[in-house]
Amino acid sequence: MASRFFNLDEEKQLRILNAAIYEFAQKGYDQASTNEIVKSAGISKGLLFHYFKSKKDLYLFLHQHFVEVLKTEFFSELQFDEPDVFVRIKNIMMMKSQMMKKHPEIFNFLMSAYMESSSEVKHELDHNHHALMHSSYAKIFEDIDQSKFREGVDMNRAVQIVFWVLEGFSKQVMEKTELLGQSDNDFTDEFAEADVYIEILKKSFYK
Repeated sequence: MASRFFNLDEEKQLRILNAAIYEFAQKGYDQASTNEIVKSAGISKGLLFHYFKSKKDLYLFLHQHFVEVLKTEFFSELQFDEPDVFVRIKNIMMMKSQMMKKHPEIFNFLMSAYMESSSEVKHELDHNHHALMHSSYAKIFEDIDQSKFREGVDMNRAVQIVFWVLEGFSKQVMEKTELLGQSDNDFTDEFAEADVYIEILKKSFYK
């Protein structure tokens, strides 16, 4: 049923999407109110539930939709002709920073979803997150220059370690952001710290 949502005129779609991600990002899933969403979007509650059968349906639609929006933009702009895995990772970090500044409302919503603890949606969110990470990292690490690795280093295991480090670091940053209540998406210090870890890994695996 949610697919019919895109039959609405674009301006009304944007009003609903913006109102919904703001409400969920500010209050979390359990405390978010569909009454506030329809009020902010300037629509009736009946219209909202004509396209989304429940609050949960709306929330999971938003999460999937905006993940796909950012994923499509990200991979359309990422240059895969850089074979050095660590240079590629740094380029990815720079691109992610630029996208966070370009789409702050979307990132606020996705960050809140990453930390969401509501039992009503957590299972689906965790499943979607792990699926996204594995598919994205598999593509990110395609066609890297194996000749740069030191002799005796298992490249596949080395790449897996890089994956674990980046995933763990990202989770730590998200938890810190949630704890401190930050929402300005200024991760300059965090990206600088990630660069330190990248250099350590590079020295460990490269010739």
